[in-house]
Amino acid sequence: MLTVNESFPGPVIRIHRGDTVYVNVQNEGDYGVTIHWHGVEQTRNPWSDGPEYITQCSIQPRTNFTYEVILGKDQEGTLWWHAHSNWTRATVHGAIVVLPAEGTTYPYPKPDAEDVIVLASWYKGDVNLLVQEALLQNSTSSTPVSDAYTINGQPGDFAACSNGTTYRLLVDYGKTYLLRIVNAIMNSETFFAISGHNLTVVGTDGTYTKPFVTSFIMIAPGQTMDVLVTMDQAPSYYYIAARQFVSENPEVPDFDDSNVTAIIQYRGNYTPPAAPSFPANLPAYHQLEVAYSFLSQFRSLASPEHPVNVPLDITTRMYITVAMNSVVYEDEGTTGTYIASSLNNISFLNPEMDVLQAYYRHVAGVYTTDFPDHPSYYFNFTGYDMPSDVTMQATKVKVLNYNESVEIIFQGTNLQYTPEDHPLHLHGYTFYVIGSGYGVFDNETDPQGFNLVDPPERNTVTVPQNGWVALRFVANNPGVWLWHCHLDRHLTWGMDTVFIVKDGGTPETSILPPPAYMPPCQDPSPIVLEDFSDSVKAW
Repeated sequence: MLTVNESFPGPVIRIHRGDTVYVNVQNEGDYGVTIHWHGVEQTRNPWSDGPEYITQCSIQPRTNFTYEVILGKDQEGTLWWHAHSNWTRATVHGAIVVLPAEGTTYPYPKPDAEDVIVLASWYKGDVNLLVQEALLQNSTSSTPVSDAYTINGQPGDFAACSNGTTYRLLVDYGKTYLLRIVNAIMNSETFFAISGHNLTVVGTDGTYTKPFVTSFIMIAPGQTMDVLVTMDQAPSYYYIAARQFVSENPEVPDFDDSNVTAIIQYRGNYTPPAAPSFPANLPAYHQLEVAYSFLSQFRSLASPEHPVNVPLDITTRMYITVAMNSVVYEDEGTTGTYIASSLNNISFLNPEMDVLQAYYRHVAGVYTTDFPDHPSYYFNFTGYDMPSDVTMQATKVKVLNYNESVEIIFQGTNLQYTPEDHPLHLHGYTFYVIGSGYGVFDNETDPQGFNLVDPPERNTVTVPQNGWVALRFVANNPGVWLWHCHLDRHLTWGMDTVFIVKDGGTPETSILPPPAYMPPCQDPSPIVLEDFSDSVKAW
């Protein structure tokens, strides 16, 4: 397995609000890799955002690249970093802890201590090779299912390989701990609970929320959550436990039904139990209503210190269907039907050079700017009377003018009778989640329920099974930014697109110039690039 600094998960980057970080990545592995700074706004700096094919080519073995990681001025809490090439992020990831700026503090009582909890997937073998083998088997093959989940690198007591090395958090009675939880799992939303202890949610995705108390959380891949836990139970051992939240049809058997555990261990003199108590309040795998009820509790602080600025005068409205489907593909005269996923019936096709370079240097033929604002036609997206396949493969992007106010409705679908949740992530931005619901979005009645007062601010949002979610943001960060599903199997099949936000007309509202060195693309290109600034030709 490929790891960073010989650790799984990788090292925590601990900084203060407003800091800029420089990270030199030296690739000593066997294949190319890139790093994405998940949730970091990278203000005017898409050059260091990291997704392969979108903002850079991969860092090749025995080479290095230095990322400049620029946080947004208001970002505070827990974010994370991970590889963004192939499925390498399965083992190449770690937390980013953004502490309050010097001289300030949290908007809640300062905890006595804190700990980082990283949920991840475990595969028996090189995950990139496993994926390649699965995709080459046949046109309907799925991608590998993880062999286990991990908490801070360990599957826990219920896995023979981990029994005895289960992660333990030593705590003192009466103290309050801040747990910074990162879901780095490849393809699973996750229920999480601690036996006998309530959780107070105070932040998510690098933003603060109105605190609320819960006995469990549901966290999607890509999301982070900050929770306070007061150690108020009788000194003993208590399991932290997590399991998959399965939003697919319950008849689908192929999912990882293992439980991953860690242990809360109180300090003091007492007789240890024969086994820690397991959280009875950890929901079962298919409890959709329980999961969605939890998500409905999130609200922004909406305080003078942490204001809410939901755009009201919308200039761009998009309605984007999220679907699993199939695509007809021709290869050397043979026609076949293959699994595909799509946004508005477009299954994204990775270009041969990254979109950012093509945009910045005015290279034609790499992408087209006609990603549709609406699906090609309308029907009952969540019903059972489905149309024939309409998905096409293409490299289509959406272009936004600087400072446009954008509203997007993401609509889940039942195409191929495979409805499930889709955690969608936007690079370079946070956005306000102003509403969600079930069934097909009604443009007349559903907006009446939008929360424009204190909606949660996220960078990764769950589109519910056979439902919809509405969000808004202001396009004030120029650059090339990826939208994608954070279930990697869906990203592999094409559930992504690119937003290009144009410059604002001044140096302060324009993309920063590229660094002196960017990792070169390995495949020689016949395209002659004309430099954006000085017209010097380069290959």
